[in-house]
Amino acid sequence: MTARKAAVLAFCFCAFGLVHAQEYKIGYINPDRIMSESAPAKAAEKKLESDFSKRNKELRDTQARLKSMGEKLDKDMPVLSESQRIKRQRELADLSQDFQRKQRAYREDFMQRRNEEIAKVFDRVNKEINKIAKDGKYDLIVQDAVYISPRVDITEQVLKALNN
Repeated sequence: MTARKAAVLAFCFCAFGLVHAQEYKIGYINPDRIMSESAPAKAAEKKLESDFSKRNKELRDTQARLKSMGEKLDKDMPVLSESQRIKRQRELADLSQDFQRKQRAYREDFMQRRNEEIAKVFDRVNKEINKIAKDGKYDLIVQDAVYISPRVDITEQVLKALNN
């Protein structure tokens, strides 16, 4: 080995050692806790609840009406004529189909709005996390990990920033 190669090799080992000797500042946030305890997430949940409460009540009322009609049909079945039985079964089937259609539409609308509200919350959460990362000079902030030391958990700090 020539002296030049040895010098380059020694330099590489020193540089590699210096890079690994540098400390990194890492933080962790618990997204489940953020979504259950932060003021913006709670506000979004209340908004969804108030926006969809009327439709939810209508669905519950229709479901109760369906149950009542079904029970009444079962009770009256022995005394109904064939045409009356068919008419009431058709009414029950029509109401059931209408209920299922409305229920599907409700679920789709609710999930779409829920996703929109969650996206708004996460936009705000990400802004706060970025601010905390820059102010605290963090090198890395993670959301998912197998093991988290309590000393790197900054969830409480994020919650405080969000709740102010």
